Amino acid sequence: MMVSQLPQSEQVHQALAEITAFEQSKVPGVWRGLDKNQLIVQLRSRINNPLTLNQGSQPFCGPAVIIFELIRRDPLSYVKICRNLFQIGGFHTQNGTWISASENLLNGEGNYRMPQVDWMILSILRESENLMVPIHPNTSDIVRNVGGMTKSWEIAKWVKEILGYQKIQYKNTYLFGDLEAMQDVSEALNLGGVALALINDGGLLRNQPPRIPYPSHWVSILGNIVVQSKSSVLFEVYTWAKKMQVQVDEVTFKTHFWGVVIGKTTR
Repeated sequence: MMVSQLPQSEQVHQALAEITAFEQSKVPGVWRGLDKNQLIVQLRSRINNPLTLNQGSQPFCGPAVIIFELIRRDPLSYVKICRNLFQIGGFHTQNGTWISASENLLNGEGNYRMPQVDWMILSILRESENLMVPIHPNTSDIVRNVGGMTKSWEIAKWVKEILGYQKIQYKNTYLFGDLEAMQDVSEALNLGGVALALINDGGLLRNQPPRIPYPSHWVSILGNIVVQSKSSVLFEVYTWAKKMQVQVDEVTFKTHFWGVVIGKTTR
């Protein structure tokens, strides 16, 4: 099964109306380096095509897959979050938790390495889980990469608090259970769930497998899952502002597929 990347037309209409209200609002922004006109243009682009969400060259793959899923499943909530972020610097999650940007983040100017609207929402999500490492456009490569690392329990938390799924599972496939996990993913997607996988991108997406396998990248599994035991594994994912197809043999899949967080509906 292939799950559509596009929200339903009525959801798009509501989200676009909210963007227009945001555009007409006279409330000033609290982000020193962000331009509202750019945000409005980029918001409309993402509502019309969630695949345009772009982490750029920032290590924000974890937040990116969460917000991609939010846009295509609840675009109105996405726009409201972005409006609140721009105007007051924070937002409430679905369970009432308040997430707000630090003064360091609000005042950060420089090379965001990604579109401004994506920086605003992805950076605050990443910062909300960082206790020690700051998120800022001008940090060094080492600090940026360390600060951008997203753990499985953070993804699981966001699946619940941002996406609103109440039944969350993490399938750890470090040693075994890879093909069984994909069966669970297929069943969850068929019922309206979400599946966010931790992989090695060199091994599964770029045909550049590392000498020593390690987990490096989060992707959203879209569907079209075909598993032929002892032969090949095929599925489609969102990452890097596009849809990509994974098609590898079973050994390669098991080597570079490290786990998946599944959000399921309660029905």
